Amino acid sequence: MDSESSSVELPSTLAESQVVLKPRKARPFFGRHPWVLDSAIDHVAGQPGNGAVVDLLTDNGKFVARGLYNAHSRIRVRLYSWSASDRLDQEFWRARIERAVEHRRRLGYDAADGAARLVYSEADGLSGLIVDRYGPYLVVQATALAMQLRVDEMLPLLAEASGARGIVVRADRALAKLEGLSVEEERTWGELPDGPAFIQEHGLRYGVELGLGQKTGFYLDQRENRLAAARYARGARVLDVFCYTGGFSLAAAKLGGASEVLGIDASEKAVATARAGAELNSINNVRFEAADGFDALDELVRRRERFDMVILDPPKFTRTRRSLEDALRAYHRINRLGASLLPPGGILVTCSCSGNVSREDFLHMLAGVAQQLGREIQILEQRGAAPDHPTSATCLETEYLKCFICRVL
Repeated sequence: MDSESSSVELPSTLAESQVVLKPRKARPFFGRHPWVLDSAIDHVAGQPGNGAVVDLLTDNGKFVARGLYNAHSRIRVRLYSWSASDRLDQEFWRARIERAVEHRRRLGYDAADGAARLVYSEADGLSGLIVDRYGPYLVVQATALAMQLRVDEMLPLLAEASGARGIVVRADRALAKLEGLSVEEERTWGELPDGPAFIQEHGLRYGVELGLGQKTGFYLDQRENRLAAARYARGARVLDVFCYTGGFSLAAAKLGGASEVLGIDASEKAVATARAGAELNSINNVRFEAADGFDALDELVRRRERFDMVILDPPKFTRTRRSLEDALRAYHRINRLGASLLPPGGILVTCSCSGNVSREDFLHMLAGVAQQLGREIQILEQRGAAPDHPTSATCLETEYLKCFICRVL
């Protein structure tokens, strides 16, 4: 940790400072939105350290909620409790973690060799904490400074609730500057495998390098979408661009009965993992190539290739609303190219994990593609993240993944 963060001792579990809102700014927080932006704050009574427990008050001194303070971040306070009697102590965190883990058990996502998101930040009342389970192992990401300061307190609670044998703690470098996080080397707790952790999803086996690559090593949020897309793949020639470690490709080939599948990703390491996955599952009708997704689509269109099904699951194109138009142009380009490779009646599976791109934005983009190509695009299914990634009704920012299964006429 940096010198400022490392010197911070965890404060009292009850607030010793108060954050006072500007007039007429309290309504979203009475409505249980967990992010208090600096622009909503009038002043701070006291001198809270980063990570300190603070109370949020209206301009006339009425208690709103209790949360954790971060002077580095535009999200100045993250809220966790709307009860003045709650202490943000170990028992509070234990109850929140147990509630989150129990939800995944009720989903049936608790198979010993399965994988699931156990804690999804704001959606589980644990803003700034992400926890994914891969068999008996966990990968933890602290995406808020206050949670990073409490990671050592959280690890035994997570192990107790999940029965994990080992845990990897990983930093989200993209958020480090925004949150004032220290970018630490990966840390571990307990026992970990020498190589990949092997998991099973819908009867397919995957090897996951814990904490490496994108997300925490695997796109757990696409779990049900991989199965849904595979239902359209029978007998099809399938193209999967931005395939990462091959989740959609392997599902289409093995579960969907595709005639052949081509997966393309820019990462040589991801492609090597995808090839290993094909071998692990004895799948012979799939091949993977390392290439830039945009360039690969351009080249396939130039060669007048044809596929019966095209899957597009690119990485996040924007993290802010400021670059929304650039992101929508990128989505338009890949979807126009992808749709151009389809014969009439072909299936387009197109995804966006950019939270700042709304469903409406994405639908308008698809309408623009249809208009430019002079073809009809029928939307057969509108899907989102798997239910271990719930959406909080009071923090709609937790809905980020869009997956549209379309028919291009």
